[in-house]
Amino acid sequence: MSISLNFAQYHCEKQNAPWVVLIHGLFGNLDNLAALRRHLTDAFNVIAIDLPDHGESPWVDTFTLADCVSALVRVLDDQHIDKCHVVGHSLGGKVAMLTALTHPDRVDKLVPMDIAPVTYPPHHQSVFAGLKKVDLSSISGRKEADSVMQSEIKIPGVRQFLLKSLYQSDDGQWQWRFNVAGLEKDYANVGGFSAPDNARFEGGVTFIKGGESDYITRQHQAVIGKYFPNAKAKFVEGVGHWLHAEKPQVVNGLVERALTP
Repeated sequence: MSISLNFAQYHCEKQNAPWVVLIHGLFGNLDNLAALRRHLTDAFNVIAIDLPDHGESPWVDTFTLADCVSALVRVLDDQHIDKCHVVGHSLGGKVAMLTALTHPDRVDKLVPMDIAPVTYPPHHQSVFAGLKKVDLSSISGRKEADSVMQSEIKIPGVRQFLLKSLYQSDDGQWQWRFNVAGLEKDYANVGGFSAPDNARFEGGVTFIKGGESDYITRQHQAVIGKYFPNAKAKFVEGVGHWLHAEKPQVVNGLVERALTP
């Protein structure tokens, strides 16, 4: 499948600056890592992408990580970028890791943020339930949608994150920028991770983990070592899964150091 992703480019003033690709997580879009992008453009050229079924990228019949990788490589080809660093949060981290494992010649350094190369049990059921409770044909705006979602999605910050993707089309109809039905249908692909058994990425890899998050555990060390023999880990204390939003300056510095020779 050939998917044309929506993306934005940001150029550094330095000559021959390396490229960094930033990839958002589930239900997000290319603006989610804007603070990191603004920090990195002092020394790097940056491409931020919208994954399929997210932001302004096309909705697809079936969401798979492999198709995300193919679409990302197509962006690199179209922009004549032979090699780049790849940074991804959560679902974006999975796409970043699979890109490095299946196209190692295209990736210089890899930074997965609070995600491991494993299959996770379902844990977004309440989010889908809350999103589906919103009647897009009748709501008056984000405030009403927030109220409707409260019964299923208890954490205000999660609701506010989701509501960033609620918008009015030109005809005044409220819509989600992400494909709720498609992502729920293909949730096994979103939560899963599969790479060839002999796949290895020998380049530099820095996993950045939220200190209070359980997305990366000691049980994941073996599989991380299998795929990424040169991996190291950095911890951000006092934050959960949304580490880049909770402590942006700390995360920005860790990413910059991970990408700097």
